[in-house]
Amino acid sequence: MKAADRLGTGSSFGNVPRGRSARGRAKAITQGDIPAYELVRLELNDVSPTPLNPRRNFGTTEELTRFGEELRGAQLAACVAVTRDVYLDLWPDHAERIGDVKHVLVNGERRYRSACQVGLETLDFVVRDDLAASRETFINHLLKENLDRADFDIIERARGINELVAVCAEESERGARTRAAEHLGKDRSWITHQLSLLELPEEIQVMLSSGDLPERDGRLLVRQLKDNPGLSAADLLQVLKQEKAARSADRDAERALLADARARENAAEPQKSGGPAAVGPPDTRTAETESGPSAPVPPVEAPDASLPQAVPDPVRSSGSRKKEDAKPQPSAVPVQNTERHPTGTTSRPVIEIGGVEQVADALADHLTLEDLTALTALLLDRLASTQPQA
Repeated sequence: MKAADRLGTGSSFGNVPRGRSARGRAKAITQGDIPAYELVRLELNDVSPTPLNPRRNFGTTEELTRFGEELRGAQLAACVAVTRDVYLDLWPDHAERIGDVKHVLVNGERRYRSACQVGLETLDFVVRDDLAASRETFINHLLKENLDRADFDIIERARGINELVAVCAEESERGARTRAAEHLGKDRSWITHQLSLLELPEEIQVMLSSGDLPERDGRLLVRQLKDNPGLSAADLLQVLKQEKAARSADRDAERALLADARARENAAEPQKSGGPAAVGPPDTRTAETESGPSAPVPPVEAPDASLPQAVPDPVRSSGSRKKEDAKPQPSAVPVQNTERHPTGTTSRPVIEIGGVEQVADALADHLTLEDLTALTALLLDRLASTQPQA
């Protein structure tokens, strides 16, 4: 396979597709394969902007000149126009306003004005008479193109929406705003909010157009004007100033409350991390026996002198005692309770030092094997001597 076949049929390989014949183009238009309009070069003297364009601000003279020089180099987007006859079918009273031109500009008035500013004679256009099928269609397209612009100011947008609603109302007054919202892909409430901005005094509208007043503040003033229809522009601005001061005070109060809550939380943290409660003296403790309620515990008997005393192993003492580190240490205060002897019928006090396993660990850490053997023998003898006689 040749390289040209693999890469396509572009002009680089000498395989430029031929254009359609007039008959083939008509058939394609009928089938909807290609649009019925095409790019044409029009003389600017034969074009007039529509008086219906809601846009009024096209930039300063310097901005228009700079944009015009860019158009002289390259026009990246074509302007949109309709023929004079189809336009006058919709608005016959505009005949004197547009003059004797052959086409009426729909979209691209800033490009048109910039080109005229630098003395250009022609621009690229797309002639689309289908946009003049009805007043609604024309205004809808005229407004949609402006809504996509980042510099389309609030009041211009509201005027364009008002024009679209008025055109929709020509067919039926009922539901005009709903139809306008459907054309623009918006909610009906959004249409109502936009139209309400046109009820503000002219001074407020100028501030909205210039961007000195944000749209959210404009909506707040609309609500104030609805509640108090006699307010002037100065009165509305004073109300706005008071409203902003109240909002600022509310935010400061919220910040103060939050800071106070954090301070209280930080002050409470040392109390949460405090040590355990102190243990009471041994002589105040009581133990409950099986035969009755709590009673004072008798004092612990002194250790028998005959028992060998626990002598620390020098080898164990010199090293690290892992068992003591790994297991919890017994309480510093021995706790006594009374248990029934496993082979007898009477109760006797028994010293608990945290459990049998801990006692074994403590003895193993401090006694040698010989000491443990002797201690075991003594304990067995003591236990035998306390056994009841048969």
